[in-house]
Amino acid sequence: MTQELLETVDILRPGKSLVVAIDGPSGSGKSSVSKEVARRLRLAYLDTGAMYRALTWFCLDSGTDLADAAAVEAAAEGLQLDISTSPLEEYVRVGGADVTLAIREPSISAAVSAVATTLGARTELIRRQRALIEQHHRRMVVEGRDITTVVVPHAEVRMLLTASEEARLRRRGIQLGGSQSAEQLAAQVTQRDAKDSTVVNFTRAADGVVTLDSSDLDFAETVDAALNIVDRVVNHQDFSRD
Repeated sequence: MTQELLETVDILRPGKSLVVAIDGPSGSGKSSVSKEVARRLRLAYLDTGAMYRALTWFCLDSGTDLADAAAVEAAAEGLQLDISTSPLEEYVRVGGADVTLAIREPSISAAVSAVATTLGARTELIRRQRALIEQHHRRMVVEGRDITTVVVPHAEVRMLLTASEEARLRRRGIQLGGSQSAEQLAAQVTQRDAKDSTVVNFTRAADGVVTLDSSDLDFAETVDAALNIVDRVVNHQDFSRD
């Protein structure tokens, strides 16, 4: 048995649906935590934010006017997207072109909200997200901003991963290797959240969604806390007594 498998937990709900839906604001650690939770639980993994970034890249590359909702919706419908659903690898391809790194550029971060708030484009990407979940027999960790309330509101486990603004800015700065100024970080984190919150609420947990505040937790502690939430929800333990 490999070290990787030794570090995973026992398979939960074998042969049954297990969708772990994780929402949260920018810089909360959704992607890294969700990916590790998926690896530990031996589930598929989907970064829905990468899908919106890929569409944004496609729109900018093709000269699509981001202010033209119909044009953005048409771009979403025509998007040739190939995205990894394994927690062990990461790739995003548009029309065969590898855009894994390109979609993380500041220019994409600055423009993605214009795409993400276009309702027609959201509808198309949500359709694709649901299809991917079904393709993996509903055994997947899915993370984003509207997963617990819109994409899979009936997921077996739903949680909101949040953190203080200070912690989120610090983490995003580390993630970007110190390449962004304080103003650029604020634009990527707080300003984008403000724009995206006009179409979806990802700052407060909906009914039935468990909140995980990682402000004072390191990465390993956050992963353990998330896994504990999964275990408790699957085993029908009461959170109201905490």
